Amino acid sequence: MPYDLELDLTAKAGQSFARFDSLTELVNLLPDQTAPPRDLVDHLRSTGIVDASARFQTLYGGRTNQVWKVLGGDGDKVLKLYRSKLRNPLFRNDAELEARCLNALEPMGFAPRLRATGKHDNGLWVFYDHAPGSPWQSETTCVAALLRKLHMLNISIDVPSGRNGSADLAHQTQQILDMCRSDQKAQLARLRPVSPVPATNHTCLVHGDPVAGNILVDATGLTLIDWQCPARGDPCEDIALFLSPAMQQLYRGAPLRAAEEAQFLSAYDQPEITHRYRELQKWFAWRMAAYCLWRIENGATDYSAALDLEIAALG
Repeated sequence: MPYDLELDLTAKAGQSFARFDSLTELVNLLPDQTAPPRDLVDHLRSTGIVDASARFQTLYGGRTNQVWKVLGGDGDKVLKLYRSKLRNPLFRNDAELEARCLNALEPMGFAPRLRATGKHDNGLWVFYDHAPGSPWQSETTCVAALLRKLHMLNISIDVPSGRNGSADLAHQTQQILDMCRSDQKAQLARLRPVSPVPATNHTCLVHGDPVAGNILVDATGLTLIDWQCPARGDPCEDIALFLSPAMQQLYRGAPLRAAEEAQFLSAYDQPEITHRYRELQKWFAWRMAAYCLWRIENGATDYSAALDLEIAALG
């Protein structure tokens, strides 16, 4: 049975599209409008996971996997097919971890409801309820409250350990730089921070990728999506990734103003953690700068402005 493929540029806008002069220019620069694999759709229909008349709408904004909004049946759903060939040195891409987190966190309102998981060819897929809302754009205090609530959860989920302390961050950053080839890696190596910060014993569940595109806002509140790289680690990881000038530039079109960052840290309302974040801020900026360089060298030219912002944060 044929199925429809549609295009949605707004349901999960993973980056700012404001710099494009026209919709035609934007669409020409997007990946091919790829439908879900025919045999996967047949499987979903034959097992009753999706309705026979379901329509598939391509969601743009994610930078790693193929994602479709599934229209029809008992409410809209999301089908995510994990198909990344590029091993990411900063953001893990694990379908099993995402399924584990969705199962545990959906009853608490942090994540959409998982409906099914499976394997297709060499990749895994997850199928879950479509979270309402639009990607976060403004008002940092609500994000601070969301992350504080997440970090205070007393919950046990089998996830890997995260990076903890400046020695861990330095090791990971050097691994990323070792993957780079351009002359600029030497410049970044010279920008390594010098003040050590010890690991913390205060670890918790961290999302691992709480960028603007992964925080959906609607009238009922905020929802975190894309749980493919969670960890048990330092809550400063999530704080740093949300506040990162590079990630704000890439997903929202501009870094946060100093006042917005200050409002976030005040609203997070955990002085010991926010003090620790400030001590680690340059280490996080150094790591993100290395990551931006690696992405540029692997074809993501939109990371150039992001790299400049992180280098400026190191100054």
